Amino acid sequence: MTYNNVLSESANGVCTITVNRPSKLNALNTETISELHEAFKAADQDDQVKVIIVTGSGEKAFVAGADIAEFADFSVSEGEKLASSGQARLFDFVANLSTPVIAAVNGFALGGGLELAMAAHFRLASDNARMGLPEVSLGVIPGYGGTQRLPQLVGKGRAMEMIMTAGMIKADKALEYGLVNHVTSQEDLIPKCHEIAGKIMTNSSVAIAAAITAINSNYEAGENGYDTEITEFGKCFGTADFKEGTQAFLEKRKALFPGK
Repeated sequence: MTYNNVLSESANGVCTITVNRPSKLNALNTETISELHEAFKAADQDDQVKVIIVTGSGEKAFVAGADIAEFADFSVSEGEKLASSGQARLFDFVANLSTPVIAAVNGFALGGGLELAMAAHFRLASDNARMGLPEVSLGVIPGYGGTQRLPQLVGKGRAMEMIMTAGMIKADKALEYGLVNHVTSQEDLIPKCHEIAGKIMTNSSVAIAAAITAINSNYEAGENGYDTEITEFGKCFGTADFKEGTQAFLEKRKALFPGK
């Protein structure tokens, strides 16, 4: 599929999805959110794709925020619809994909950009990255899950400070906070993502999908993560991957998971 604001390339089991609006510092507008949804959906449905990397084009920004001009004149009901549809179509969608998603934060990740990175299953950052949720400086709050995911990742107090001050933190501080897993030079960022993706791909994609479901359930209202873990654990026993994995272990050989 051809997109106006997104690039999607797949090779060797990895799909790289790039937000491609460099003149706008890759800011998210409605069209870009819709295209990202379609790109993530296509990658998740491709049996050859085992890991998805999401990043931004150029060297300045991952995603520098939402396209403010698009919603500056919205009413209350339009604002609610913007947040609701965006969360469902992209941010929650990404968080709940069965294919692992790694965010490669290459520069500014602000507002909706940081929210997209936080929706990914984990994050790596280049050493020039800057991250923050500056929405209160515009008289609004994060609307794409930022008030929920940031406290989950860095703790309530740090999230409160970051959101209330509307400030940015550098990559080393994001690493200290646990917001990102690794910090690299800009040129090493994508190779490091591929290195981790390679390790992921040696394991059962079926079991990884089950683990994502179990981990996410702990953060869902009304869900008991332990109960979900028990259910997903049990389901694994009925998969071809479980049979291959246990047989390979007993035979002291490398498992060749069929992904079923």
